Amino acid sequence: MSTVIEQPVEARLVAASPRMPSIPASLCYDSEDPFAVRMTFPAPATLEGVDVCWTFSRDLLAAGLEAPEGSGDVRVRPYGYDRTVLEFHAPEGTAVIHVLTGEIRRFLEATGDLVPADLEHLRLDLDHGLAELMRDTC
Repeated sequence: MSTVIEQPVEARLVAASPRMPSIPASLCYDSEDPFAVRMTFPAPATLEGVDVCWTFSRDLLAAGLEAPEGSGDVRVRPYGYDRTVLEFHAPEGTAVIHVLTGEIRRFLEATGDLVPADLEHLRLDLDHGLAELMRDTC
C-alpha cells in the first residue's frame, strides 16, 4: 500500500536581481519508491510553462543539510544557519533555489516516520520487480 507525503515549501529563486522571488514548490515522498523524493515546480513558476519535477535521493537531501552533497544533476548544500541551497542542473541551464532548512527537516522527519532511513529496502518487493522485468523476455 502506497502512502504519500506531500509538503509545500517556499522556494526562493537565486537570480541576478537583489530580491530573490518566491516560487511555489512541493516536496513529495511515496513509500512505494522509498529511496527517492521529488521536488515539483508548477507551470507558472517555470520558464517552459509546464510542470517540472526533479527526482533525487532522500539521502542526498538529508546529507546536504549538513555539508555540500551531490555531483550530478542535483546538488544540495547548507547556506547560513537557516537555509538550504538546491541546485538543479539541466542542459538548458541551472536553477539555484533557497529553501528554509526547517521545512526540509520537517519533511524528512515525516518521511522517516513512514519509512525509517536505512530500512527502505524492506519496502521493496524485489521478487515482484524482477518478475516484471523478466515477464516479456521469453
